[in-house]
Amino acid sequence: MQALKAWIQRYQLASLVLLTVLLAVVLPLALDIFRLNLVGKYLTYAFVAIGLVMVWGYGGVLSLGQGVFFGLGGYAMAMFLKLEASDPASTAIQSTPGIPDFMDWNQLTELPSFWLPFKSLPFALAAVIAVPTLLAWIISFAMFKRRVGGVYFAIITQAVALILTVLIIGQQGYTGGVNGMTDLKTLWGWDTRTDSAKYILYYVCVALLIGAIVLCRWIQTGKVGTLLLAMRDKEDRVRFSGYDVANFKVFAFCLAAALSGIGGALFTLQVGFMSPSFVGIVPSIEMVIYAAVGGRMSLVGAVYGTLLVNAGKTYFSESFPDLWLFLMAGLFISVTMAFPMGLAGLWESRIAPWWKGRREALRAAAVQQPAVLTTPVPAVAASAPQAKPSDAAASVMPEGIRRQGV
Repeated sequence: MQALKAWIQRYQLASLVLLTVLLAVVLPLALDIFRLNLVGKYLTYAFVAIGLVMVWGYGGVLSLGQGVFFGLGGYAMAMFLKLEASDPASTAIQSTPGIPDFMDWNQLTELPSFWLPFKSLPFALAAVIAVPTLLAWIISFAMFKRRVGGVYFAIITQAVALILTVLIIGQQGYTGGVNGMTDLKTLWGWDTRTDSAKYILYYVCVALLIGAIVLCRWIQTGKVGTLLLAMRDKEDRVRFSGYDVANFKVFAFCLAAALSGIGGALFTLQVGFMSPSFVGIVPSIEMVIYAAVGGRMSLVGAVYGTLLVNAGKTYFSESFPDLWLFLMAGLFISVTMAFPMGLAGLWESRIAPWWKGRREALRAAAVQQPAVLTTPVPAVAASAPQAKPSDAAASVMPEGIRRQGV
């Protein structure tokens, strides 16, 4: 127990323990399965948010195209699920049984060659991480080796998101087009639409998210995390110290892409579809908002920011369907103006100092108790001798009468 406590204190994981209790105990007991499934969907976006904490908060590299990697991971998983759902028995009414329905609609007569490996679940799981990481490596290596950064890199990532969206929509016969890949029901014959399956997928998502936070926290507390912070503040000084700054930026960008791909795969499993609406510029900017609201320097704060923004979006869209976009914009603007460092900055600058001062005041008040409550009552002093009645009566007689002996 002492070793666990020391490990938590070393990596400052007390807030992570509270987050784990909230996600694994409180929410499943408080919410019905529909709302819990929504929370599971929100948590898939949190993978992107914590990746942005690493590449933007620590590395100082703003990416406005993280939806690309989220979508690639989601599509890799969706391809396997779609092939499983497109067995010859289920597609017997098609003109070409055994291929996905959108291929049949677009008059394809056989499965494309690049789809064939996705009949294997291990290959699909490997592609969930490998494909986004490979694309991120190509983009970042080409840009950072040429010292392209700042706003220029952000614009390039936006352009990549736009290009991939147009490519997916244009190649409808291979990707499902604007509708995406739908009707994803089973995973190796396991029906993912049942309540028990939703609970299992939710806890799998929570476990992987906690593991991702621990991994990122371990990186932050190591030498790589220190160098990322140094490069963010004084890049030239780190370069003059003999370090290849580009390689560290490439590492952070690829790590964020891999985490986004995992989030996309979990999204596909829990929601049951994947479409280009999660790949473009708009969802990529929303993902940056998650990290900004939670705090771009806090891994746990990014998760809370993701939950807050998406819960607000759901509530406002249900309660105010005509105004919810304006309300969401107002929420984001007010939070960023009032708390530039997000919810985590609010906690560290306002709430934590107040709570610490309150505890110290209570402790001081407990020490300075009145002495009367802590010391014994002293013994009553012995009383003076009682005078005799005759003596007392004599003391009140006039002096002349006492002389006469009366």
